[in-house]
Amino acid sequence: MTEQDEEFTDFVGAHGPRLLRTAVLLTGDLGRGEDLLQTALARAYGRWGTVSRAEDPVAYVRKMLVNGHLSWLRRLSNSEQVVEQLPDIGSWDDLQAAHAEADELRTALRRLSPRVRTAVVLRYLDDLTEADTARLMGCSVSTVGKHTARGLAVLRTVLDRSPDDSTDPSRSARRPA
Repeated sequence: MTEQDEEFTDFVGAHGPRLLRTAVLLTGDLGRGEDLLQTALARAYGRWGTVSRAEDPVAYVRKMLVNGHLSWLRRLSNSEQVVEQLPDIGSWDDLQAAHAEADELRTALRRLSPRVRTAVVLRYLDDLTEADTARLMGCSVSTVGKHTARGLAVLRTVLDRSPDDSTDPSRSARRPA
């Protein structure tokens, strides 16, 4: 094993789980997230000299994830159509009960457009700044702000099971007197 191989292996060991989490949240599916991460890591390995010398190698690979995801969506929109559930699949109730909260978030994220979902995932689930998110997405900071505002509004609506105006001060402040 070469020194480059060892460096890359250490990088994947240290940052792979977080990158996988980002990929799964971007795609909304574990299998597609794993595929996306594998593709990004294969590309990163091919350019490891450049990646390892970058100011932030994790950000470099995360950018590869975002670009790969958005590119995949563009190709997908012109060819295949992904379905949520195959007609012949049996009940997954037991499995869903074990992962209900994570599944609910992934389902809610899937309701967002790809760019809005990317902004929300990078901004709030990967805890990046607006500037870092804008740089990764190749857009302005104000565009990131607009995307995240739209995304959070949709997520609040989708994930809010029991709206109670008395527990949310922002809602009661908007109520006419």
